[in-house]
Amino acid sequence: MQPSIRIRGAREHNLKNISLEIPRDRLVVLTGLSGSGKSSLAFDTIYAEGQRRYVESLSSYARQFLGQMEKPDIDSIEGLSPAISIDQKTTSRNPRSTVGTVTEIYDYLRLLYARIGIPHCPQCGKMIDRQTVDQMIDNIERYPEGTRLILMAPIVRGRKGEFGKLFDDLRKSGYARVRVDGQLFELDEEIRLKKNRRHTIEVVLDRLIMRPGLRHRLNDSAESALHLADGLLLVQAQIPSEDGYLDEEVMFSQNFACHDCNINLEEITPRMFSFNNPYGACPTCTGLGQMTNIDPELVVFDSGLSLNEGAIRAGGWNFADRSSWARAFINALVQRYHFSLDVPFADLPPDIRQIILFGNNGELLNVDTSNSKYPRGSAYQSDWIGVVPSLEKRYRETSSDEMKGYYEQFMSETPCPDCQGARLRPESLAVRVGGLNINQLTRLAIAPIRKFLADLRLSDRHAQIAEQIRKELDARLGFLIDVGLDYLTLARASATLSGGEAQRIRLATQIGSGLMGVLYILDEPSIGLHQRDNARLLDTLKRLRDLGNTVLIVEHDEETMLASDFLIDMGPGAGEHGGRIVATGTAAEIMACEESIT
Repeated sequence: MQPSIRIRGAREHNLKNISLEIPRDRLVVLTGLSGSGKSSLAFDTIYAEGQRRYVESLSSYARQFLGQMEKPDIDSIEGLSPAISIDQKTTSRNPRSTVGTVTEIYDYLRLLYARIGIPHCPQCGKMIDRQTVDQMIDNIERYPEGTRLILMAPIVRGRKGEFGKLFDDLRKSGYARVRVDGQLFELDEEIRLKKNRRHTIEVVLDRLIMRPGLRHRLNDSAESALHLADGLLLVQAQIPSEDGYLDEEVMFSQNFACHDCNINLEEITPRMFSFNNPYGACPTCTGLGQMTNIDPELVVFDSGLSLNEGAIRAGGWNFADRSSWARAFINALVQRYHFSLDVPFADLPPDIRQIILFGNNGELLNVDTSNSKYPRGSAYQSDWIGVVPSLEKRYRETSSDEMKGYYEQFMSETPCPDCQGARLRPESLAVRVGGLNINQLTRLAIAPIRKFLADLRLSDRHAQIAEQIRKELDARLGFLIDVGLDYLTLARASATLSGGEAQRIRLATQIGSGLMGVLYILDEPSIGLHQRDNARLLDTLKRLRDLGNTVLIVEHDEETMLASDFLIDMGPGAGEHGGRIVATGTAAEIMACEESIT
C-alpha cells in the first residue's frame, strides 16, 4: 500500500491546480483562512473522489439506490482509501430518531431488558410471574353460562409474508380454521396474503358455549394452543347481555400474568421495547411521545374581543360575518344557551367557551340558515361539533399540503396523555432492571447511565446472560463520554442536536465500528467544546488513527493543530486570493515558515 495519498492538479472551486502528498495513517489537519479552499480540497475533492470510486465498484443494481457524486476537477489521486465524511449536519429530522437509536445503544438496552428485565403489573405495580394451565382454565370458567368461546393459538404476530407453507402444514395436521388479521377462514379454501404487509395468524382450536362440565375439554384445547403458540392462548368471548353480546379478547400466557388484576403479558422480546414497532409503541401517540392537536389558545384570535368583533376567525369560523354558515350556528347557540355576542370572549362563562370551542355533546339545535350563503331553510336541525374538533377533522381529511400548512398554525405539541412522553406501552414500561424501566434509564445523562449499569447487582444467572451486553454498552457509552457528550440523554431527539453534537455522535459511532484502512474527513469537530473536553476529543481522534485509519480534519483550533502529525496550511488569502498550498509539514515546521500566517 502506498505510504501517502498523492493529489495532482486539483482545480475544484477556487483551488489553483494544486498538487501535494498527504501521509496515510496519520492525523492530518487542514488549516487556513475561511474561504481559502480547505473544504474544497477535503470534501469536494478528496472525499468526493473516494466516495465516487467506492460507488463505482458496486454493481449497477446497487448503484441505482445510491447517489453518485460527480468527478471533481482533478488530474489524478493515488493511494485513496474508502472515505467517510463526518460533517456538522444534523443527524436526522425524523421525530422517532433519538441519541439512543442513532448510536445503537438503545438496541442493546432493548436486548438487556428483554433478557434480564423483571416484569411488573402495569396496574398495581406488583412483580408478576408465570401462569399455569389450571390458572388459565379457572379464569375462563369465570365467564357466565351461555358465553360463546373461541380458543385460538396465535402462531404469527405482526410478521410479513404469504405463509402458504404454514397453511399447508396446518391442513396436514388436521386443523380446520384460522383467523387472519381478525377475519376467519376455512383452511380448505385458498388464502392469499400480501407478502409485504404484516399479518397476524391464529389457529382456531375449539369453539364452544360455556356450561358446566367443560373443564376437561378446555384443558385439552388450552394445552394444544400453548404447545402450538409457544406458551400463548387467545380466547375470544361473546358474553350475553341485555343488548345482545359483548365481545372480549383475552391473551393468556404461560410466561407472565398478574392474578389480582387478571392481566396477562406476552413473552418479553426486544421489539416490546421499540417505539418504532407497533408491539412496543404507545397506541395513542404511535411511539412519538407527543400529540399534535389544535390548540384552543391559538384558535382564539383575541380573547379581549367579542365574537361580533372577530374573537374567533380560524378555518372559516368567523362568527362576525353575518352571511356565513358560522353565524347561523352561533345564533342557534345564543338562542339555546342564552349568552351575548357582544361580551369579550374571555368574559363569557367557562361552560359557554367550552361549548363554542368543543361542541355541545350532540344536542340538536334549530339552525336558521336563511341569511347564509348556502341556506338550508329555517327548519334545519343539527348539533354543534365545536371549532376545535371541526379544524381537527378538516386537517385529517384534506389532501392539500397548503391547507395542512394553514391548519398547522393553530396546532401545538403536547405530551401524550397516556404514556406522558415515554413512547411505549404500559406493559413495556412495567419491565424493570435495577428498579428502573427503560424510559427512566434513557432519561438519565450518559455518564450516570454508565455508572448505573456498572453498579448493577444481578443474580449469577442474569449476570452471565447480561455480560456481553453490558460490555458492549459500557464501550459505546464510553466513546460518547470521550467525545465530550456525557451530558446528553439517550432519549433526546436527534433533531434538537447542534451540528457539533451530531458530528461527535457520528465520530463515537465510527470508533465503535472498529474499521481499519478508512479515510475519515471531519469538519471542525472542536467547535463548541470547552478546552477540557477538547483534550478528550483529541485522544479519541488519535485512537481512530491508531486503529489504522487516516484522519483528515478541517480545523482552526490551535490545540488540534499542535497535536497533529501533519499540517497543511491553505491560503494565502480567501476566495480568489486563496486555493494554494502555503506550507506543509509538522506544526513546528509550519511555525518556522515566514509565508504562513497560521
